[in-house]
Amino acid sequence: MKQHHLKGGYHVEILPPKQETEKLYEDLDRFADKYHKVMESGYCACITDNAMGNLAFQGTEIIEELELPVGENQVMIHLNTFHTRDDLHRILDSCKAAGIRQLLVITGDGSDRLPRLTPADVGAEGVEAVTSVELLRYIDRTYPGDFDLGVAFNPYEPEEHEFAKLERKLAAGARFVITQPLIERHPVVDRLISNYPDLPVVVEAWMSKKLHLLSEAVGYEIPEDAPYDPIENLKILHGNYPDSEVYLAIVGFKTQYPLLPQIRRQEEQV
Repeated sequence: MKQHHLKGGYHVEILPPKQETEKLYEDLDRFADKYHKVMESGYCACITDNAMGNLAFQGTEIIEELELPVGENQVMIHLNTFHTRDDLHRILDSCKAAGIRQLLVITGDGSDRLPRLTPADVGAEGVEAVTSVELLRYIDRTYPGDFDLGVAFNPYEPEEHEFAKLERKLAAGARFVITQPLIERHPVVDRLISNYPDLPVVVEAWMSKKLHLLSEAVGYEIPEDAPYDPIENLKILHGNYPDSEVYLAIVGFKTQYPLLPQIRRQEEQV
């Protein structure tokens, strides 16, 4: 993955409209407005794939339908295992045609409404279900050289287990990593960066003030009234991980997004 900036580059999460929305055109306009802002800022728009198991429109569908521009290295498509084989290839072919190289390949959140890839769909043997590893290997083999493949890294999982899983992902074709949301710093992420100095690591910043929503991710209950300043945390992450780009989850486009250029300038002067 090519770094967008020497330091302080942003990957900005954008959720596509849910398919059950009753205000589709309004939601599409809102999506397009956010997308254009990210393109104009020179950041990378990261478009989720049925986040939290909620059926949503595909990022490639919206880009094609609205004829949105695709800046070089400015779009990342999340891709999980909850698709049919035909839909998987439609998404990958659309990405290739649009010049979208960056894919974040994850196992994903499912639901009864979503189909799921089978091992036979991706030529996987000896496994009962398709995970990000099998999907990575299939994309890397079927579309050689067409994509820069990224994976998730969860420092809150048992440490040795997560590093072993990372090794399997790297062997399957992963070329960059995005962490789970970090609060200020995490020793396992420090080890990750130290052990893999040539592996681009994008650290995730949780931009919602509702810190308790991370309880499931971190594995323990966070009180609903836990004090948390996402802007301050973002600044601290820049200081602690100056060579890493930052993934912004649930960023507020009205209040937080306008502050990003100033935050980057301040960090670059440190």
